[in-house]
Amino acid sequence: MLNIFVDADACPVKQEVFRVANRYGLHVTLVSNSWMRIPDNEWIILKIVDDEFDAADDWIVEHIQSDDIVITADIPLASRCLQKGARILGPTGKVFTENNIGQAIATINLFSELRKAGEITGGPPPFKKSDRSFFLQKLDQVIQSINRENPKNIKV
Repeated sequence: MLNIFVDADACPVKQEVFRVANRYGLHVTLVSNSWMRIPDNEWIILKIVDDEFDAADDWIVEHIQSDDIVITADIPLASRCLQKGARILGPTGKVFTENNIGQAIATINLFSELRKAGEITGGPPPFKKSDRSFFLQKLDQVIQSINRENPKNIKV
């Protein structure tokens, strides 16, 4: 059965994930370094990992299977999950694929160098209502795509 894994510590779209997962009868695993309040549903699990660097990422990569969905803004994690055949979706609705992950990694490396040089001092733009809507649309599209390819994964 298809699962949705959420890199949960800074994820702004957890409620949207719950709503869509409930509609499709999917399981959700939130992976975090600390406890957080989650709905009391048997299909939602909170996995708390050690506070070590990349502990949540490592746990997700170890437990995902082909066609599982991973929600993350972490580009290196997205790359690792793609190698295992998972579908990756950023919280703003960006779908990461084998065709665009290289460019995304190059971009974060460039921004890292620019920050070190003092050329960039701000963070990402604020999360907008339109980002939430776009995320919901893309999550639904990813689930439908998986369902078309392997209908046994989802109870529609």
